[in-house]
Amino acid sequence: MISPLSSISPESKLGENVVVDSFSTIFEDVIIGDGTRIHPNVTIYPGTRIGKNCEIFPGAVIGVIPQDLKFEGEYTTVEIGDNTKIRECVTIHRGTKDKLATRIGSNCLLMTYVHVAHDCQIGNNVILASYVGVSGHVLIDDWAILEGKVAVQQFVHIGAHTFIGGASLVRKNIPPFIKAAREPLTFAGVNSVGLRRRGLTDAEVREIEDVYRIIYVQNNNISKGIECVKETMPASKYRDEIIDFIVASDKGVIRGMI
Repeated sequence: MISPLSSISPESKLGENVVVDSFSTIFEDVIIGDGTRIHPNVTIYPGTRIGKNCEIFPGAVIGVIPQDLKFEGEYTTVEIGDNTKIRECVTIHRGTKDKLATRIGSNCLLMTYVHVAHDCQIGNNVILASYVGVSGHVLIDDWAILEGKVAVQQFVHIGAHTFIGGASLVRKNIPPFIKAAREPLTFAGVNSVGLRRRGLTDAEVREIEDVYRIIYVQNNNISKGIECVKETMPASKYRDEIIDFIVASDKGVIRGMI
């Protein structure tokens, strides 16, 4: 299960049934959960925590110090949940004093050449397609999907169940449940297909569509749209989640269709 051609520090901790293939390097202060497979030529630096039943493919580099000039050598980590797949040549950097950890949830898929910078907080069931670049301090909520070559600016918040079209530049927050595309990045409708696949009822999807119709279609001013939603639609789980996200976005959210 452990190749004699791998280099594993005796100060690391590997769970049961972990596979480490040839020419991979695992430094001290690394914890890897049961059933995880490390393919050839993977490098895992100190401070990395990997959950159970993950799979990490050749060329991945995890836990290296951040590319942040403010980093002063403080103790930080990378934390990866269970059942997450990290494909070829992905890079994931440790946190800084801001969050002290870069976190990636469970059941995620990071495709080839994805980069996740310091202090990012990525939820569960997130898909980052090939060549996605996520700058530091970014928050990505559960079930978000970023298509290939999406570039995310630092400190951006991407809401749950969002779908971002390929080669997009994300400069502002993206509210939950929507699709975003075009340049500059704009609202492109509700992610109704994804929401139904994840168990939302037709009535729930229609409610979300009604909220965004008021905010992005019927109004050209988001603040006015929020007030209109409050006045015309009763409080509910999804209505309130959308409103709370937008109100809390002090750096602004993407605009409606131009």
